[in-house]
Amino acid sequence: MNLELSKDYIIALEDALERRDLSAYEELLNEAHPADLAEILDKIDEDYASFFYEAIADHLGAEVLMELDEDLRAKLLEDYTGEEIALELIDNLDSDDAADLINELDISQRREVLENIEDQKQAMDIAGLLVYPEGTAGALMATEMIKVKDHWMVLECVREMRKQAEEVEQVHAIYVVNEDNKLLGTLSLKKLLTTSTRTPISEVYSLKVRSVEVNTEAEEVTNLMQKYDLVVMPVVDPLGHLVGRITIDDVVDFIRDEAKEDYNLASGLTDEVEAGDTIWLITRARLPWLLIGLFGGLLAASVIGRYEGDIGMVPQMAFFIPLIAAMGGNVGVQSSAIIVQGLASQSLGDNSTLSRLLKELGVALVNGLILSLLVIGASLFLGYSMKLALTVSVALFSVIVVAALIGTFVPLALDKYKIDPALATGPFITTLNDIIGLFLYFQIGRLILGL
Repeated sequence: MNLELSKDYIIALEDALERRDLSAYEELLNEAHPADLAEILDKIDEDYASFFYEAIADHLGAEVLMELDEDLRAKLLEDYTGEEIALELIDNLDSDDAADLINELDISQRREVLENIEDQKQAMDIAGLLVYPEGTAGALMATEMIKVKDHWMVLECVREMRKQAEEVEQVHAIYVVNEDNKLLGTLSLKKLLTTSTRTPISEVYSLKVRSVEVNTEAEEVTNLMQKYDLVVMPVVDPLGHLVGRITIDDVVDFIRDEAKEDYNLASGLTDEVEAGDTIWLITRARLPWLLIGLFGGLLAASVIGRYEGDIGMVPQMAFFIPLIAAMGGNVGVQSSAIIVQGLASQSLGDNSTLSRLLKELGVALVNGLILSLLVIGASLFLGYSMKLALTVSVALFSVIVVAALIGTFVPLALDKYKIDPALATGPFITTLNDIIGLFLYFQIGRLILGL
C-alpha cells in the first residue's frame, strides 16, 4: 500500500492514538511496508510511539524496529525483557540485523537474549557475528544463504535448496562449496533450470566469484561491490571457508553511517551525536573543535596585533583582512574535500603525494592568477592606491597557492598515519589557513608598501 504521510494524516492518526482506537488503521498495521511504519513512528509524538508499535502486526514489528533511529529503538525496547526480545524480535530477523540489535543492549541483557533463542544454531550464528570488530566484513555479513555441494546432482541440489530457502528471505546467489565448505564458485539459476537433473553441479557452476575475508574493512567491501556492480558479496574465513554474505542494503547502511560521520568530523563534531541527545553530550562533542577554533582565532588576533603599526600607517590594509582569511579557508576546504572524497572512494590510484601536490598547485596557480587580477581591477575601481591593490593581489595569489597545498597535504598525511582524513575539511584546516594567510598578507605588505 502507498502512503502519503501528510500533516493532516499524522494529526488524524494521533487523534486515534489519543483515543486508543486504531480500528480504522488495521490495514496499515498489517500490510504497510516496515519503512513506512518506521517513518510514521518517527513523525508522531513520542508519547504515542509505544502504543502504535505494540499495535503493529507481529510479522512486521522486528523489521520496523530495525528501520528506526537508535534512540527511538532503545526507548521502545525499554519495556522488553531479554526473553521477549529473543522470541518476538530475534526470531523474525536475519542474523546480521539480530546481531546489530543485540549489540545495542547491555552485556547482561545480551546474555539473556542469547540464552532464550530457541534455535541453538541461530543462537550460535548470532553469537559468532558479535565477535567481529565493527567496520569489518564479519560485522556486516549475515549467515543465511543458499549453498550447494559441488558433487551433488542437479536434482539433489534443487531439493536441498528448497529446504535452505525456508530460512532465507531473499535469494541473491547460489554458492558452490566442497565437502570442507570451501567456496568454489557460484551457480546460475538459469543453468540449474535448463540442465538435466542427473548432471553433477561440478559441470555447470561458474568459477568466477569475488569474495572478501571476514576481517576486510567495510570500506573496502563497499568499494569492491561498487566497482563490480555486485548486489551480494560472499564472505570467507582466512582458510577460504564460506561463512556468510553481505547484501547491498547492508552496504548502503554503512555508506550512510560513514557519510554522517564524515560530515560530523568536517563540521567539528568529535563524537557521534544525535539531535535528541542531552545538552551535555552535544556540548561535549562540539566543544573540542570550538576550543581549537578559539585558540586559532587568538593566534590570528596576535598576528594582526604584531602588525598593528603597519595597519596604523596604512589603515586600508585592515579592510582586506576578511577577504584574505575567507579565500584561504575556502580554497583549503575545496582542496581537502576533493582529496578526502578520492581517498574514501579509492579513486586516487597510485599517485604519490608529490604528484597530487603538483596537480593542486597547477589548479591553484590558475585560480590565483584569475582572482588576483580581478582584485587589482576591483581595488583600483574602488579608489585604492596601486601599491595597496598590488599588495592585496600578490597576497591573495600567495594565500590561494599555500592554502591549496595545505588542503592537499594534510588529508594525505592524516590518511598515511591512519587518522580519518575528514578531519582536514573541518575547522582545523580553516584555522590553519587563516593564520598563515594573515602572516603572508602583512609580510607582503611590508615588502611592497615599504612599511
